[in-house]
Amino acid sequence: MQHIIDRFISYVTIDTESDPNSTTTPSTKKQWDLANQLVEELKSIGLQDVTIDDKAYIMATLPSNVDYEVPTIGFISHFDTSPDFSGANVKPQVIPNYDGGDIVLNTAQNIVLSPKYFKDLLQYKGQTLITTDGTTLLGADDKAGITEIVTAMEYLIQHPEIKHGKIRVGFTPDEEIGRGAHHFDVAKFGADWAYTMDGSQVGELEYENFNAAGAKITFKGKSVHPGYAKGKMINSMLIANEFINALPKGETPEETRGYEGFFHVHHLSGSIEESVVELIIRDHNKSKFEKRKALIEKITKKINKKFAKQFGEDIAIAEINDQYYNMKEKVLPVKHIVDIAEKAMKEVGIKPLIKPIRGGTDGSQLSYMGLPCPNIFAGGHNFHGKYEYVPVESIQKAIEVIVKIAELTASKN
Repeated sequence: MQHIIDRFISYVTIDTESDPNSTTTPSTKKQWDLANQLVEELKSIGLQDVTIDDKAYIMATLPSNVDYEVPTIGFISHFDTSPDFSGANVKPQVIPNYDGGDIVLNTAQNIVLSPKYFKDLLQYKGQTLITTDGTTLLGADDKAGITEIVTAMEYLIQHPEIKHGKIRVGFTPDEEIGRGAHHFDVAKFGADWAYTMDGSQVGELEYENFNAAGAKITFKGKSVHPGYAKGKMINSMLIANEFINALPKGETPEETRGYEGFFHVHHLSGSIEESVVELIIRDHNKSKFEKRKALIEKITKKINKKFAKQFGEDIAIAEINDQYYNMKEKVLPVKHIVDIAEKAMKEVGIKPLIKPIRGGTDGSQLSYMGLPCPNIFAGGHNFHGKYEYVPVESIQKAIEVIVKIAELTASKN
């Protein structure tokens, strides 16, 4: 277990935060630090055909050790961390034999990880947890996945008695900003199917995810002296507020679950002359997804009509861009790849939790690029914030699942 802890900590202590405002790939130079380390590590454990391209996409091969034809499978994770919270100077804390009580992450700032609020913690009483120090995220999303894939490959190399076909490994940058699969060379990867190790709690197995779009609405205004503003001033911030209030009530992330979609306003900036609202649109149902995008356009047009005479041109400009789609459409025709993962979990003593992803992974885009790619748990909780943690036992179980999937795929039965 210490080997797993050491490997995971060696990854999370390298800052790999991605940047949505960057136009490069990877979006931040610091992602190269871990990428280059991973290349050397993959070589050192004995993988073959280890490559890294000019955009930091890493691929490697574990050759088949059977003399009959077996499908080539892949395992994929991303090494960037979310820009939602700082990933610099991560100081992981290891909590052995968790007692089920409050965990003080940071005494000076009185930051406490408590099962009274995060009830999932109680599932892991008696286990070893790795937490933050309360000032950064942890990076288990998705450095736990990388730890699991590297360790599983290392285990298979050290245990040739476990029969498996050709296995491909892939690590990507910029998943957290929706670009992780943009430059992934599916043909070069050469797998019949793959699994992303990017889920949350132990047992998660997912092949449905949101249809996703991002929207940016820019509101114009006119600034004049407030003492003489009647009929002349147009405050763009108030128009932005009018737009937000026109969105459906109760359809926000904090008020939805399961298959329920939402609008999520995540950035708001403004002045009298110009304000910008940024939001994401999510829905599992394609028809409802399209209606959500149409509603943004409808609200914008209504505002433009209201101010047409006073402003003289469109006062609200909406830009809507699709980000990814529900992988279910691409995975259902090859549902056996989900069945194999489900069987693998059961055989290593895990109860599969098959449910829709309330988000997206590289796998959703990869599935539409010709690489069907369900998602498997990586073990972490409370991603993208200071309360993030991962049980080491969950990482160990994910490693066992990878090994078992490789074994089952090569089984003649």
